[in-house]
Amino acid sequence: MDLVPALEEPLKQPLKSVLGPATAKVMAEHLGLHSVGNLLHHYPRRYEERGQLTHLADLPMDEHVTVVAMVADARLHTFASAKAPRGKGQRLEVTITDGHGRLQLVFFGNGVHKPHKELLPGTRAMFAGKVSVFNRRLQLAHPAYELLSGDDPAESVESWAGALIPLYPATAKLESWKIGKAVQTVLPSAPEALDPLPPALREGRGLVSLPEALLKIHRPHTKADIAAARDRLKWDEAFVLQVALARRRHADALLPAVARRPTPDGLLTAFDDRLPFTLTDGQRTVSKEIFDDLATEHPMHRLLQGEVGSGKTLVALRAMLATVDAGGQAAMLAPTEVLAQQHHRSITEMMGELAEGGMLGGADHATKVVLLTGSMGTAARRQAMLDLVTGEAGIVIGTHALIEDKVQFHDLGLVVVDEQHRFGVEQRDALRGKGRQPPHLLVMTATPIPRTVAMTVFGDLETSVLDQLPAGRSPIATHVVPAADKPHFLARAWERVREEVTKGHQAYVVCPRIGDDIDEAADPKKAKKSAEDEAEKRPPLAVLDVADHLAKGPLTGLRVEVLHGRMHPDDKDAVMRRFAAGDTDVLVATTVIEVGVNVPNATAMVIMDADRFGVSQLHQLRGRVGRGSAAGLCLLVTEMPEASPARQRLTAVASTLDGFELSRIDLEQRREGDVLGQAQSGARSSLRVLAVIEDEEIIAEARQEATALVAEDPELTDLPGLRTALDALLDEEREQYLEKG
Repeated sequence: MDLVPALEEPLKQPLKSVLGPATAKVMAEHLGLHSVGNLLHHYPRRYEERGQLTHLADLPMDEHVTVVAMVADARLHTFASAKAPRGKGQRLEVTITDGHGRLQLVFFGNGVHKPHKELLPGTRAMFAGKVSVFNRRLQLAHPAYELLSGDDPAESVESWAGALIPLYPATAKLESWKIGKAVQTVLPSAPEALDPLPPALREGRGLVSLPEALLKIHRPHTKADIAAARDRLKWDEAFVLQVALARRRHADALLPAVARRPTPDGLLTAFDDRLPFTLTDGQRTVSKEIFDDLATEHPMHRLLQGEVGSGKTLVALRAMLATVDAGGQAAMLAPTEVLAQQHHRSITEMMGELAEGGMLGGADHATKVVLLTGSMGTAARRQAMLDLVTGEAGIVIGTHALIEDKVQFHDLGLVVVDEQHRFGVEQRDALRGKGRQPPHLLVMTATPIPRTVAMTVFGDLETSVLDQLPAGRSPIATHVVPAADKPHFLARAWERVREEVTKGHQAYVVCPRIGDDIDEAADPKKAKKSAEDEAEKRPPLAVLDVADHLAKGPLTGLRVEVLHGRMHPDDKDAVMRRFAAGDTDVLVATTVIEVGVNVPNATAMVIMDADRFGVSQLHQLRGRVGRGSAAGLCLLVTEMPEASPARQRLTAVASTLDGFELSRIDLEQRREGDVLGQAQSGARSSLRVLAVIEDEEIIAEARQEATALVAEDPELTDLPGLRTALDALLDEEREQYLEKG
């Protein structure tokens, strides 16, 4: 009799059969929780002590928070409004305190009566809502709250686990304390949880069992309980993920591949002889690692990470030429059409006559370099596909169009994926499936990744790092421009742009939005702003509005053009060509210029609403200037107040040009899920307690343990709990991939 399915059943039970349909629906839609097991693994974000108040000064803006605080003051205001012209509108303002800072709560209309009776000065309660700024003061509008009276001892012990109150990642539709009560309902199922860790590993490291960890994380009696539970659950996350990656590496290592060794005095030698500069030591070292991999009869799986402008494209091109030399074809996959066109242009320029294979005037060793994107005309597309299937084209550069079934290769030997975080594992595999045998794979990213993140996100790849900038790259000065506090700083920013143009240089202005969307004010429903909405932030600045304002105002007389993702590809290409040729002074663009755009004469960049971009994105954007001999200037314009986390992020970007340092700062300031979720589909964003920066040692040790285990028992025959956990992880990965399309 097979006991395993029977053991799994209680945790697989759907939440709607345990909690009731309404709560289960909110949990599924807003938190992605569907089963008892899902809810047991929805861990508290932090804990409050019953007698202590939350430190209000540390609250993040625009996030849904739960705080424990004391009511300092409550006032009821009566006012006239459209709905109550005789002055009967009511607004309750409650001030709560942590003993140092204060936070204002606002209740309107019919919602004031209950809190007016209950939130009396001196009352302690938990409050949940979204933090915003109104009249330059922090506030929560219409927060939900739960009084902490402690009158009913049974209630306080059961629901709030004694002195420690678990606070869960929550939503506006379901507050932390309601999630806490739901967890208490399913907690009796915890002993049924199958343990994914091998017993020897668990005992060797003194870790508590999984059922005990689940009980202690949801119902701790002491801080030591929380620590023991977190230590154990971190190991689960690290180990299960590393086993998944180790199995992938193990399977890949068994695949056959054609060894690709460049012929002496072939295309690669001819290309190297053309280069007007010598390779940096870093480029030589990394090239050797790649060429050694290409020469083996198992597919290369290598991640090439390098600083913006460190010459990754050159290293990748040399690998592609080596593959063509050895009789194979190479494909480069780029995330956007602008980037694919840019790569095609720069590669054909670097290769010169070597890219004119089969044409009059082409060199002896030349090959054909073709471009393939979704928006190409039918004739051009058909010709490109013909060149690929006959082997006429040695190199193809394209977007997702390369993955389509119709695209066939003569002999695909190497796949280069640029900006990996835009592609899921499945897309990589789809392209790899186009070779007669699995082709070699080189993945490039200009987003520097700390070592542990590389082990977590790209754990199925070997890593090479290019951290040396080529000679001739200029330093970039970065400054924060606080537009709200000091408007004259913004005026000075436009003067600086004019000065750069006067010197014969060019500038970028980057905005978060295009601006051709339907104006919200045209929608009467949206135009009616209630008093609660007054605190809403204005929409992000848009390319079309900013370009118009600059051309008519601060930059009158300069040649200003726009570039964004919704333009026709031919128009985008024409705009980029004019800018590259120096026929445009200022390019106002969205982040389509974030990667790969190379105009050495562009020296200045102004990023509007810079707080709306992530740290690594700002670093990428900044890398577009200072690419020539003149120094670069990057101005980060923001209206965020000085004390806000967003402003601190911008100050960090301005303080260093080191991408690896910035990626650490980025990880420390944001939840890892965001960073890892961007990096690859699915499983990597499922980290709940593992912090990839703090838990470096656990990740490294888990990787070793996982590699050893998989080498010994790739099928995990004796570990049903681990197989179940892996299935859950990979299901989640597949599901997220499908959602992304």
